[in-house]
Amino acid sequence: MSLSGKTPPVKGPASYFPSIEKKYGRPIAEWKALIRSQSGLKHMELVALLKQTHGLGHGHANALVAHTLAEDK
Repeated sequence: MSLSGKTPPVKGPASYFPSIEKKYGRPIAEWKALIRSQSGLKHMELVALLKQTHGLGHGHANALVAHTLAEDK
């Protein structure tokens, strides 16, 4: 929490997570598990997979991949 007692706004890729869950109907944990199951693929290959196979928009796919790969470093 910040000094004002309010939770600071989420920034970066995670700021997309509520809209991703609402639009595609799957929790973020499922998307991250899917990304992690595709070991060996590069960032943009994972983005393309999410777009082509699951119909995600580029921004949503990129946010999920970026956040997941950053967590796994």
